[in-house]
Amino acid sequence: MKRTALITGGSRGIGKAIVSILKKEEFTVLAPDRSELDLLNDESIAAYGRKIRNTRIDVLINNAGINAPQWIEEMTDENIVQTIQVNLIAPVKLIRAAVPGMKKRRWGRIINISSMFGVIARGKQALYVATKHGINGITKSLALELAPNNILVNSVCPGFTATDLVLRNAPDKIKSLERDIPIGRLADPREIAKLVRFLVSDENSYMTGSIVVIDGGYTCK
Repeated sequence: MKRTALITGGSRGIGKAIVSILKKEEFTVLAPDRSELDLLNDESIAAYGRKIRNTRIDVLINNAGINAPQWIEEMTDENIVQTIQVNLIAPVKLIRAAVPGMKKRRWGRIINISSMFGVIARGKQALYVATKHGINGITKSLALELAPNNILVNSVCPGFTATDLVLRNAPDKIKSLERDIPIGRLADPREIAKLVRFLVSDENSYMTGSIVVIDGGYTCK
């Protein structure tokens, strides 16, 4: 049976790779752009949530996220609100909208794209680290809540990946990052997408509540 997957942030980076690999697996993929779903706008989220309730969503992938590093003394109210809104509040609201249909069909897969900084920390990244730890907590709690309905919930925690966000750094900075990674290179977005493909497939029938780190060994140090 052809399943439908909804993914946020599907236009670039890891999200784009996930869209590509799921389409090859013959998923119907919904990847709304900002004009369709603005994660910074509560009314837009509410409207899209109503749409979800009337659309078959078998798989929800909360991939969109923002990260604007600031030291605590310079942290702006706007950054605090926006980071929590996009990285935490919006995913919870989308899950809330998608779950009733999944329960009705007794099948669902929810993937929260977190970060290796959801299990470790980094200076100047307090907001990002807090929200990624938070989404991992949501994953664990919802895995317990939704398991009786055959809805599996997992977090994927990438390390440094060859996306626009990382590649915009100066070449010497990228080389420094690569030296810190035991495997010695950035992840390819397609490597993250392959992990997601397994987690949302019928092949995954038992793995839920997992915080899966895919970082080339970075967090093992």
